[in-house]
Amino acid sequence: MNNSLVTVFGGSGFLGRHTVRALAKAGYRIRVAVRHVHGGYFLIPNGHVGQIQVVKCDATDPDQVAAALHGAHAAVNLIGSLNGRFESLHVDAARIVAEAARAAGLRSLVHVSSIGADAGSPSRYLCTKGEGEAKVREAFAEATILRPSVVFGPEDRFFNKFASLARFVPALPLIGGGHTRLQPVFVGDAAAAIARCVSDVSTHGKIYELGGPTVYSFAELMRIVLQETGRKRLLVPVPFVLASIKAFFLQMPAILGLEPMLTMDQVRMLKVDNVVHDGALTLADLGIAPIAPEAVTASYLWRFRAKGQYEEVATSRVPAQR
Repeated sequence: MNNSLVTVFGGSGFLGRHTVRALAKAGYRIRVAVRHVHGGYFLIPNGHVGQIQVVKCDATDPDQVAAALHGAHAAVNLIGSLNGRFESLHVDAARIVAEAARAAGLRSLVHVSSIGADAGSPSRYLCTKGEGEAKVREAFAEATILRPSVVFGPEDRFFNKFASLARFVPALPLIGGGHTRLQPVFVGDAAAAIARCVSDVSTHGKIYELGGPTVYSFAELMRIVLQETGRKRLLVPVPFVLASIKAFFLQMPAILGLEPMLTMDQVRMLKVDNVVHDGALTLADLGIAPIAPEAVTASYLWRFRAKGQYEEVATSRVPAQR
């Protein structure tokens, strides 16, 4: 184990748990800064005794952020939300972490944003992600910014959500006709990219867009869900206008702190392709060969099959866009 300490903000989330594991395997000491410490204790067994520490931190509080960075050599900011608090989490927290990292003299900061981040986007998620990137750049010019596409893996909120939905409904919705293009990236690849950027000074100040090896339409991804779960469901095109009306009601659980099935902002996000742009730095530039969803989804979507692991399903590849 080396003596370098990395503070990871938002380390108890989906991408966070895999990032902590990747950093632990690389030998770093890790301080996981989370809002609720009891939600981060499960991370401790991913390292050696004393290698992973979980501390309470509200990333919108400069004093708590400074304390979480005390003695650290590098920091990773994974904080984000799809369901609200966009400004405070994506902009304010990003700025505070970057300013504190600069004040503490950290040698590297990795800021995780999103493909499509744009301060001019009609989506509040993408807009605030873009604003957050600008704040990070102002405070810590050498920060490495990573923009992943849809991240998939055992605990994801994409394939798991639709696989769960397919158990109870006769049809899956194709929002906007299902034509939106996405380039899902495996969570293990994204975590490996973060670990690489923490250690490699040549990545500092650069922006990388993280996508898998294949571009799919939304409809093609729904077919993967049905194939892996062994279910036959209709795929029904839903115009954006109608999807927005449905999302207005489906997002209501967010008021109670529950995860909504769909929000109006997510509908806005689906109006724009979520793929790596031509000329962008990618996983290949980090020496990482990306893994396709077909190689991984069967390992965790089996639990949504009618007979679970005992049900055999077809394994033919779903045609994808190139």
